Amino acid sequence: MSASIGTDARWARWAKAPDFAGQTERLEAIAAQTIEDKHEYLDSGLQEVDCKACGACVLVRKNTYKHTSVQWTSDPTLRCHTFKEAIASGQSTALKDGCPKLHDSIADAVRDGTITVRDPEVS
Repeated sequence: MSASIGTDARWARWAKAPDFAGQTERLEAIAAQTIEDKHEYLDSGLQEVDCKACGACVLVRKNTYKHTSVQWTSDPTLRCHTFKEAIASGQSTALKDGCPKLHDSIADAVRDGTITVRDPEVS
């Protein structure tokens, strides 16, 4: 018969990430890497694309042909007809899978070389 560990005891022993308290150099290295990671994943490689339908400007990064990151530079409900219609019909824009016309504008930018694909070998 195995001994049962209470829930509180189990959580007290487990941590998702190690605690580097008292290890100043390690904490500074983690902080520096976090800054680099944030830049790489949130800012690096973003290129402007204007939607040909509404003129909204977005920042786009194409990691592969299938993977596209889009950051709106303004509230999409102010310019984009797709998002305006979603709001008017009571939908949450958080659940919208973007705008087909913006997707087309991004695809056109890739085709004409305005947007580069970071890893074109990955499909």
